[in-house]
Amino acid sequence: MADAAPVPPLLLASRSPQRRAILEQLGIPFEVIEPGYEEHAPEIADAMHLVREHAQGKARSVAGEAGDRPVLGVDTEVVLQGVIFGKPADATEAEQMLEELSGKTHVVMSGLCLLTPGWEVVEHEGTRVTFRELNPRDLGAYLATGEWEGRAGAYAIQGRGAALVCAIEGDYLNVVGLPAALLVRLLAERFAGTYGFG
Repeated sequence: MADAAPVPPLLLASRSPQRRAILEQLGIPFEVIEPGYEEHAPEIADAMHLVREHAQGKARSVAGEAGDRPVLGVDTEVVLQGVIFGKPADATEAEQMLEELSGKTHVVMSGLCLLTPGWEVVEHEGTRVTFRELNPRDLGAYLATGEWEGRAGAYAIQGRGAALVCAIEGDYLNVVGLPAALLVRLLAERFAGTYGFG
């Protein structure tokens, strides 16, 4: 009986440790390469269009080094009432973001691009997240953890940021940083059985 062909690892165009952890959790083989793509994040923009454009830019920036391996690019933003909350520059900006999110429902919007030499697909996923009302003590305690650094919207739901959230509607892993349900569906459709899905 012939050995099964080796599964080609996805080439993840990302600097995010969260995305690596999610792929490991799902049992999807992958290799990481830093994307050569500069994001632009205007505060007011069509978030759906922006995350799709960024995901596509990241994936395309490394496609020349992929060979036959599928390339995965992802971008995630936090959006409240049409305003995009990027990564805070400092603790003051992080506090302002968290105050804005307090007691409200925002959307975590991700774009995902999967491409091979033969085709490219770009999709998006949104998850609704509701924060509880945060008082100054809550804000101070969370800011002191430093967890807000480098996080869109100034929080990490997979860490201490979970205590800021009172409800979530949609894909939890999307809030962590990768729309896993969307990725699994695309892999099942495009690579039936190869990665263990479909």
